[in-house]
Amino acid sequence: MKRLLLLFLVLALLVIIPFMIWGDWFEESMSLENTVEWLQSAGSWGWAAGIGLLLIDLLLPVLGTVVMSALGLIYGWWWGGVISAIGSVGAGLLAYGLCYRLGRKAAVWLAGEKGLEEGERLFGGETGGWLVALSRWMPVLPEVVACMAGISRMPFPRFVAALCAGSIPMGFVFAWIGHAGESQPGLALGLSACLPPVIWAIFRWIYKSIARKKQSQLDTRTSPGSDPTK
Repeated sequence: MKRLLLLFLVLALLVIIPFMIWGDWFEESMSLENTVEWLQSAGSWGWAAGIGLLLIDLLLPVLGTVVMSALGLIYGWWWGGVISAIGSVGAGLLAYGLCYRLGRKAAVWLAGEKGLEEGERLFGGETGGWLVALSRWMPVLPEVVACMAGISRMPFPRFVAALCAGSIPMGFVFAWIGHAGESQPGLALGLSACLPPVIWAIFRWIYKSIARKKQSQLDTRTSPGSDPTK
């Protein structure tokens, strides 16, 4: 577990370093007003520019929640929420895919085979889904947890379900904040914290129901006296 924690800390450090170097500049330049102005300057491609900003949040200290609020202000809470959710889900998929394909060797060097086995057990079970879903509304953790899920070979369908459970509420909530002029940020933040675990619990129930049904069908086919060709 210590080696796995070391891997987590290294990934967190890689995410934090850009914030330490450029964070102040991004914070000053990416006010809601400046972000809205920049997205509007892209004309009919403003939505794509917003998604692009959310994607590069994996590498640079982009203020994702400000981008989502700006999208809500420009496109309204519905389309702004859709665009924000797509960008957030896309960022999670990008982190997962890159680390799945490219991060394994470095992870073995840092955590060792046993450390990665611990990671695979963690993200292969129910805990992994909760970590992914809940991390989406926290600072730093979204990128780190998505990378850990990719390195640990978390089952892709489970990762996508958990990612959507966390990212979709976040996208719509902050788009609504922008659309509503930030009149009720406390309520919005409360919803962003409460909705992901509820939605993931629903996904988890559906996932388990499908698994039980498949197992029941398999047991029926392999039970004594049954005809496996049917």
